[in-house]
Amino acid sequence: MPLTGYSPMYELDFESAVLEIDRQIEALEEKPDRDRFETEIAQLRQTRDELLRKIYGNLTPWQTVRVSRHPLRPHADDYVRMMCRDFCELHGDRHFGDDPAILSGFGRIGSRKVLIIGHRKGRTTEEKIRCHFGCAHPEGYRKALLKMKLAEKYRLPVVTLIDTPGAYPGLGSEQRGQAEAIARNLLEMSRLRTPVVCVVIGEGGSGGALGIGVGDRVAMLTHAWYSVISPEGCAAILWKEANEQTNTLAAESLNLVAADNLKHGLVDAIIEEPLGGAHRDPEGSSERLQTWILDQLSDLSRVQPETLVRRRFEKFREIGPVVSMEMPEVEAANRG
Repeated sequence: MPLTGYSPMYELDFESAVLEIDRQIEALEEKPDRDRFETEIAQLRQTRDELLRKIYGNLTPWQTVRVSRHPLRPHADDYVRMMCRDFCELHGDRHFGDDPAILSGFGRIGSRKVLIIGHRKGRTTEEKIRCHFGCAHPEGYRKALLKMKLAEKYRLPVVTLIDTPGAYPGLGSEQRGQAEAIARNLLEMSRLRTPVVCVVIGEGGSGGALGIGVGDRVAMLTHAWYSVISPEGCAAILWKEANEQTNTLAAESLNLVAADNLKHGLVDAIIEEPLGGAHRDPEGSSERLQTWILDQLSDLSRVQPETLVRRRFEKFREIGPVVSMEMPEVEAANRG
């Protein structure tokens, strides 16, 4: 379902003052004698932008998670529509069936032919149910891997757009090998002999995100999150209840925002979103995403396949170094 631009149909509580200014601007713009109010409209826009800078420059981790789930935030299929020409979607995993939660196909970003893979969440209730709210089944990850192998064969780069709360946890998924499918993707993506660029555009939840997240370059949009578990899942485990308070505590503890992931070396870059988030300016967000992807592909295209694989392996091997700590009691016990 194409995005038509920003509309304050959905309100975040910390945006209420901004949305009130938006409504004032809209009311003035709809007046027949609009020209009389140009100065007032300009002042309101300046006030709104200053307020947005203040709010979005100081979001808490839990607020960032809520922004990443905004109903008007661009999804993978929206970015494909805005960035790509000649997109041809490919379906099926040749084992079980087609998973609508995973979008895959060939297209052009700028002048470059690429394979694009992304999570599809859906917009309407019907689409969300059909796409399992962006939670892929094992056939989705097998479909993604099959298309990646095809891209490798034709020496085309792979671009993945990650946006999922996690892999689908149902009984059928487990029976069809959910864990094995994700593990297989981690293995095979690590040794693909073609450039791989990954971007977390919204939610980056657990193995569901990792299943298409092993790349030469990994980035996050400013208001995306990337973690081993969602705040609600973490809160339910630690405090046996997920509410505003426990979700806030969990989000702070998980270090899931873009700045934390960059600090800990889990991503290579942060792609700045337009003022007020991607949901306010989808086209502007798409332009920034496209520019970053093309820059990375231009750089990676000069690297030999063997070097790509070696560097990719070293990159992920170095994440999370193990620090040995002295434990006198344990050492004494072992000597005894």
